Amino acid sequence: MNDMRAALYDSYGPPEVLYEGRVPVPVRGPGEVLVRVHAASVNGGELYGRAGRVRLVTGRRFPQRTGIDFAGEVAEVDAGVTGLRAGDRVWGLLGRSTFGSAAEYVSVRPRRIAYAPGNVTLTEAASLPAGGTTSLTALRDKAALRAGERLLVRGASGGVGSVAVQLGKALGAHVTGLASAKNLDFVRDLGADEALDHRATPLADLDRYDVIMDTVGTEHRALRRRLAPGGRLVSIAFDIDHPARSIGYVVGSAVHGRGRVRFFSGNPKHHLFAELTAYVERGDLRPVVDTVHPLSDIATAHRALEAGGVRGKHVIRLV
Repeated sequence: MNDMRAALYDSYGPPEVLYEGRVPVPVRGPGEVLVRVHAASVNGGELYGRAGRVRLVTGRRFPQRTGIDFAGEVAEVDAGVTGLRAGDRVWGLLGRSTFGSAAEYVSVRPRRIAYAPGNVTLTEAASLPAGGTTSLTALRDKAALRAGERLLVRGASGGVGSVAVQLGKALGAHVTGLASAKNLDFVRDLGADEALDHRATPLADLDRYDVIMDTVGTEHRALRRRLAPGGRLVSIAFDIDHPARSIGYVVGSAVHGRGRVRFFSGNPKHHLFAELTAYVERGDLRPVVDTVHPLSDIATAHRALEAGGVRGKHVIRLV
């Protein structure tokens, strides 16, 4: 086993730059676990990376890789690692700003993985690590969402939003989802108490909410005005077309005013994955897979996510 299949691109550009190629199998380092990837999901940040919109982070060395989360089974375990053995079903995320899970193998530290839920397939499980840990961190740890509070999820049908709706209900909130008209029934089926068409509902006409979770990254000022007294706005994205203005507003709001905007970039550890597993196995959270693609169709998956209107996640199956 010298090389493996992986999603690659040799230049920044549209989805068509992606292709299935071959790279060396990662060498498991000291204290690491080699995981045979069964499936990985496609996340919004990967679209920006592939398009070259964050090249200050991704650099100019090619070929580059894509994919941040994965579900699979342990292939090899370093002798110094305890609690894991070959054949264990696991899921997890690569490190911050690290891409490459859309491949047959990844080598990771044990803190980056946990046992995958036993009540879903690994293909289904692959839809949850990134969106699940992000939603749990945003709602529980950053916004301190409490039972009985009113939660608004913007982008409620997407890979993160569809998880946030479910977790909001599990935490006891009254959940309103903003989504496209064709996805309103879908959002209600996830458990939302209300679902609103984002095109037919100006932000200024919305009610006031204790917590707003924004997965889009624009119009923070207008969203902040929809906060109830003591309300919290958590954004997991910024306006990629106006990054300085977007980030400046977030920073300024953290210094001035009561309705602060909290922005974070997730870098979860083992305990968050383990908690996510518990939510799934209790039935509080279910995977939402829009479409399953073979690795050879990685460009199709990126193109579909860019087109919008996704329900949950596009998943790349490798096994």
